[in-house]
Amino acid sequence: MNVGSPAAPQRQFPSGAAYAEALQHTQLCFRHPELKGARPELTKLGLPRAISGAFASVFSLTSATSGQRYAVKCFTRHVPDQERRYQAISTRLAGLDSAQLSQPWNLGFEYLPDAIAVGTERYPVLKMDWIEATTLSAWLDDNHTDRFAVDRLADRFEALTHDLSKHEIAHGDLQHGNLLVAGDDTFRLVDYDGMYVPALAGLGGTERGHRNYQSPLRGNDDFGATLDRFSAWVIFMSLKAVAADPALWNRLHEPSGEFLLLTEEDFKNPSGSTGLRTLLAHPDRTVSGLADQVRSLAVQSLDRLPPLAQVVPKQRTSAAPTTSVSVVPTASATAPGTGGLPGWMTGHVPTQAAPPPAVPPTTSPDGFHTRTLLDVVTAALWPLALAVTVLMVVTGFLAPLIAAGSPLVLATALTALARSRRVERAQSRAALATLTDELAQLDNPVKAAEKLRKDRAKFDAAEADRNTAYPRAQDKLKAQYHAELKEAEKRKVRKQRDVDKKIDGLSEELRKALAKALTDKQSAYVRDQLGRRLISQSPPHGIGRTLAARLAAAGIRTAADFTGYRSVQNSPYNATGAVLVLPSGRVVNVHGIGEAKAIALDVWRKAVYANAVARQPAALSTAERQSIEQGMMRRRAQLVDQRKAVEAEADNARVQARKRLDEGQERLTRENASAADRARQQRQEFSRRTVALQQNSTLHGTLSTAVDAAKLRQRGLSYTRYMRFLYVGR
Repeated sequence: MNVGSPAAPQRQFPSGAAYAEALQHTQLCFRHPELKGARPELTKLGLPRAISGAFASVFSLTSATSGQRYAVKCFTRHVPDQERRYQAISTRLAGLDSAQLSQPWNLGFEYLPDAIAVGTERYPVLKMDWIEATTLSAWLDDNHTDRFAVDRLADRFEALTHDLSKHEIAHGDLQHGNLLVAGDDTFRLVDYDGMYVPALAGLGGTERGHRNYQSPLRGNDDFGATLDRFSAWVIFMSLKAVAADPALWNRLHEPSGEFLLLTEEDFKNPSGSTGLRTLLAHPDRTVSGLADQVRSLAVQSLDRLPPLAQVVPKQRTSAAPTTSVSVVPTASATAPGTGGLPGWMTGHVPTQAAPPPAVPPTTSPDGFHTRTLLDVVTAALWPLALAVTVLMVVTGFLAPLIAAGSPLVLATALTALARSRRVERAQSRAALATLTDELAQLDNPVKAAEKLRKDRAKFDAAEADRNTAYPRAQDKLKAQYHAELKEAEKRKVRKQRDVDKKIDGLSEELRKALAKALTDKQSAYVRDQLGRRLISQSPPHGIGRTLAARLAAAGIRTAADFTGYRSVQNSPYNATGAVLVLPSGRVVNVHGIGEAKAIALDVWRKAVYANAVARQPAALSTAERQSIEQGMMRRRAQLVDQRKAVEAEADNARVQARKRLDEGQERLTRENASAADRARQQRQEFSRRTVALQQNSTLHGTLSTAVDAAKLRQRGLSYTRYMRFLYVGR
């Protein structure tokens, strides 16, 4: 039964080291005229320098014929349909009109099948133009304090994504290492391995891109024109954030970190992300708005993500593309029912009820109206008083003048009484008193405005201090974190150096241990041989049984029981004698052993010793040597374990330092958020006071005007006006 032929095994590609070895002889390994005999860039060891990645190693070669410098990518892993992919990508990129691109980001390349020989096999390479540029992260390391330059670079990145989107191209791995910034601060795009072009529709992707720039929902099967949308938002947000606040670079980016401001964990767990919370709480609305956009995009599928070019309004010129990030209002400029507040303040300032219409103050009567009986009597009295006065003067001119003026005085008093009893006078006094009381109850608008201004200035100063202190506190935490990392690394290096020194000394330690073991073995053999030679069995010349017995009684039975002799002077006879030296260093005097016999014993012992040394073992046995070597191997293993423990200790110190950093940042974020809430409430209170001040000022002006008018009308109720009213009626 035919079950079909098995699938062809994937081709195995050489390692980067194998390519480097082959590139030492470019005259032999290459066929291409530009690469044959090319000079590779070398390391200090004289080997071709490789920039290695997941799928390939890149080498810098300078052509021997043209002097042109190339980047040659040598593949280390199998990529399905590799040649077809690169041909489709090359065709698409070659068809782009450079005049219509925002910047010269498109680099030329040539796919060369069977271009390089490694061993007996030939493999494809990618020949690319070499570009003098720096990676995006390295550029930010040097330029993050230049806000204008960073903002301009953000605009140019947006323009680059617009170019890609316009031509239905997706790079597939937009990240700091694949975005190079040239000397004119324009982008160059490298690494086209995972690029999508329309001709590749239907094929699967070859990679998932850098994890710190990709959506958590991106899968292995995602391959299309929407691949770059999430990473584009991440990079654009990072650039705009650094442009708005350069301190964010040192606060959120780690030296040599494989990310800009946020990492994969920030996208997977936004609620627990310190970096994302920092951006969301930033006072700059562009920063917080873009951070909120990235947070929402992290939970959406790739095909639903908006392209950066469609959301961000563009203002392009031929010199340099620029981008303006703005919030487009979705409601009218002034929200209804908010007391005239602009729409963007709705929700931030408590809704104010429309101010009640000013109640017209009680007005005093404007002049006298409707004469009463008393008014009529008063009016009639004045002609009568005048007539009586004239008559009295005419008929009795000798009468005192006071008596003659009495009728007029009486008329004047009655007129004053009648005027005081007029209701208009009472109403006028009551209205003026009411208005004066109401005006006195209001705060002075000028003083209230000055107090509000001072309170607001004090609040603004405190907020400025808080906004300055918050990043400083974060920077202090980050500095402490880096100091702890540095100290942990120094401690690790110091301890590992000590361990490495011990490991390096194991060879010498083994040599000394083997030498000592052999010396100990030889010494034991010699001692054993000396102990076997009994003086009584093979006595030296001149030593008979009697002396041998005396020597045995003194503890000297074998050649091992003494080490020599020492001459002594016998005082009574002034003769030279001898004592024997024991192995312990103690001396013993044996009767009958004089200097001559002591010399004979010493010569005998030396002969026995020399015979033993001549026959002693010259080397350790295999078992003995293996035992020592195994002990040394155990010692090496212990030292290796110590080295690993030092590394683990350093890792734990780094973890604890990071934990303290995260806890500190979370604490600062909580405190800052709480302070921001209090500040928001205080701003609402200021808004309320401002509205109240406006209403109070309006009412104060109205009452002041009413008081002045009441006083003016009160002057219209004077004695003269009353006299006129009596006879004219108004």
